[in-house]
Amino acid sequence: MNLLFSNDKRGDYPQSWYAASADLLAPFAPLGGVQRADVCVVGGGYTGLSAALHLAEAGLDVVLLEAHRVGFGASGRNGGQLGSGQRLDQLKLEKMLGAEDARRMWEFGEEAKALVRGLVERHGIDCHLRDGVGWAGSSAGSVAELHDYAAHMDARYGYGLEVLDREAFAALCRSPDFQGGVLDMGAAHLHPLRLALGLAEACVRAGVRIYERSHVHHIQHGSKVVVQTDAGRVEADHLILGCNGYLGGLDRKVAARVMPINNFIVATEPLGDRAAEVLTRDVALCDDRFVVNYWKLSDDKRLLFGGGESYGYRFPSDIRAVVRKPLAQIYPHLADVKLEYAWGGTLAITMKRLPHLARVAPNVLSASGYSGHGVGNAVQAGKLMAEAVRGQASGFDAFAALPTPAFPGGAGLRTPLLALAMSWFALRDKLGL
Repeated sequence: MNLLFSNDKRGDYPQSWYAASADLLAPFAPLGGVQRADVCVVGGGYTGLSAALHLAEAGLDVVLLEAHRVGFGASGRNGGQLGSGQRLDQLKLEKMLGAEDARRMWEFGEEAKALVRGLVERHGIDCHLRDGVGWAGSSAGSVAELHDYAAHMDARYGYGLEVLDREAFAALCRSPDFQGGVLDMGAAHLHPLRLALGLAEACVRAGVRIYERSHVHHIQHGSKVVVQTDAGRVEADHLILGCNGYLGGLDRKVAARVMPINNFIVATEPLGDRAAEVLTRDVALCDDRFVVNYWKLSDDKRLLFGGGESYGYRFPSDIRAVVRKPLAQIYPHLADVKLEYAWGGTLAITMKRLPHLARVAPNVLSASGYSGHGVGNAVQAGKLMAEAVRGQASGFDAFAALPTPAFPGGAGLRTPLLALAMSWFALRDKLGL
């Protein structure tokens, strides 16, 4: 079974609020016959689109292959949070990498946010970009940790986080579930599919040849890489893999370190005046649970709420019921609200929750495993791979040096082992441990 085709209609976007509220592009033709390129990019999400755009703007001839539609995968389905730093906070990175390398990772994170903001401005991408992402603490202990972290970030990095006690957080987030938190106004939130479509349009203007409904099923390595689809092939000097959770069997070494998981989002009916019962500022939030919940208000005042995970190939039969549970815990007063849209998506995680960038062959690069931090990480990874193709690999090499061990259990056991571990942490969340 292939995750590319397990839960979605071939060649079509999911029935999400994102797809319903975006100006979708006319379909690009599938690949046919033989195409020649300097670089072939596989994957039409943030990683591949960013790589293709930066390569084409540097004067290279680029072909991009997408199995469905550009922005079809996690890039067009996620919570839309452009977070600061990396997926792991700076305290964890300092412990794992040491102070100097942790600071470099922080700087990369700041550069990633600036890159996304710059692309949005330079290419006029209307993706509802707004400042502000907050972290919510559901216990006194977690709030204390968040406030201590804010103090650390101010003292060590000169980066200000807005510290919110219980009263201040309740004024922001109309939920009885939290006891305080922090707000990062240097982070941002956006409409993820609109960002992907805007990057695709920029690619076309730069000369990238995009082919949709072009599933890659075989790669022949060599001094020239041959990338094979059902109806054609691309012969290129370089290959970039930007497949993330949909990599499948295209590279087994990468797949051993990158685990696909599924996450789910709902969009309520427009709330109108009741939007003030959700948030009083136009920011996005996430909580402190191991299985993270995240939410924001859309431009038309819907609550977009993400929660729940599954492991394996198939989405649950009733996504609304899966997400309704954590939504009701955080906003019990919205129990009567209609959930007009519900969709799932496949992302990818690594053991250390750090992105996995790898040179899998002398002329083949891969980036994936953004672990829920992909809006900034993936766009940046694409740019870093474009630079590496052109011989400027310092940024790529810095990420490639991060620890990304293989999952235990191999391909056969890693999914059930992860499911057991995640179920245990979900139980701890439920018990408040």
